[in-house]
Amino acid sequence: MKHLRIVLYSHDSLGLGHVRRNLALAGALSRQLPGLTGRQVTGVLVAGTALAPGFQIPKGWDWVILPGVMKSAAGYEPRDLSVPLQDLVSLRGKLLDSLLQGFSPDLVIVDRHATGIQLELEGALRRLRARGSARVVLGLREVLDSPEAAIAEWDGIGGPRRVQELFDAVWIYGDRSVHDPVAAGEIPFSLRRMVSYTGYLAAGRPKGSGKLKMPGRYVMTTVGGGADGYALARLAAATPLPAGLGHLIVAGPQMPKAQRRDLRRQAGPGVVIVKALEDMLAHIGNADALVSMGGYNSVCEILSTAVPALIVPRDHSRSEQRIRAASLAAAGYLEQQELATLTPGILAGWIADRAGTRVDRRGAQLNGLSRVPGLAADLLQAREPRAQDLLRPLSQQIISEPVITAQISSVAQSLRGGAAHAAV
Repeated sequence: MKHLRIVLYSHDSLGLGHVRRNLALAGALSRQLPGLTGRQVTGVLVAGTALAPGFQIPKGWDWVILPGVMKSAAGYEPRDLSVPLQDLVSLRGKLLDSLLQGFSPDLVIVDRHATGIQLELEGALRRLRARGSARVVLGLREVLDSPEAAIAEWDGIGGPRRVQELFDAVWIYGDRSVHDPVAAGEIPFSLRRMVSYTGYLAAGRPKGSGKLKMPGRYVMTTVGGGADGYALARLAAATPLPAGLGHLIVAGPQMPKAQRRDLRRQAGPGVVIVKALEDMLAHIGNADALVSMGGYNSVCEILSTAVPALIVPRDHSRSEQRIRAASLAAAGYLEQQELATLTPGILAGWIADRAGTRVDRRGAQLNGLSRVPGLAADLLQAREPRAQDLLRPLSQQIISEPVITAQISSVAQSLRGGAAHAAV
């Protein structure tokens, strides 16, 4: 039987969160969809960072890497190519259109940004939907931004109507009881009927089997991709440790080399600085305590363990990490501290109090990676035509009314001719 074809798109600018979320989804879909649909899975992961192919992907998947963008004070700009942004967006849009037309996916899941960078994805999605075969999903992390900033973004892509035209469903990768972005005003209320809450994409992530970097007991600090994590990592490196406890600091592959070198110069006895880990989850689960920024994937990995965690959210750009940390702290699943008020002494006290304790997070909905394949199977197996498919024949009839009238007249003449012949 023909393989199910899936495309997972992420635009990518700062960090590796979009890539890591799509990798987790690709693994879950590959493992579970064959049992739900009777068809094996093959797919393409679309990303905008050259670091993406460094991650291991499931069998049957491949990468398409778009020319990169990054954020500046003025907005998006090309990361590496020396071309105007509009030329880069046009190039990315043509590559996306070629992929969707040539690969002809059964399912497309768009991560976070409904139409990509400056609507680069819109034309490709419209042409794909005109063929009527693919199902298209907008996948959203559980926190977008402050309501004001989020609604401005929705307005910038054309509002809820454009989402309703381009997508069949909206999946929110979170626990509604912890944070509900619809109730908070981050997602337009008119989209609520398209929304399904999956739970956090936490439980079921592969733990890896590599050898641990630390031989004994340790605490761990992680700053996501590392592009904006130097301040927290530097503070962690300067924090005194209780006797018998090491400190593993993961600087992230996007932290500049000069900053990593500076961290290593500052690191005291028992502190180990690494660029990245292949088996991050195994290291988190084995730690006595964890300090982390508040990115979605880092938090999901934390939630899948019982390790005590202190979240230090990003203090610039979006409000996303602050909102996430506050909502999870209110639910009792972790603790939070602003970077501006955190000192090595405060962090040392927290480590001394929390190291070796456990946190019960079983009340949180952490089963998103087992729920998403079921939602995908339901969408793929649904036989009901989409609303726009129902409307299309009607619009065609209205537009082509003279042709239809001529066809009816021709049929009527044939019938009269047949009746006359029968009478003879």
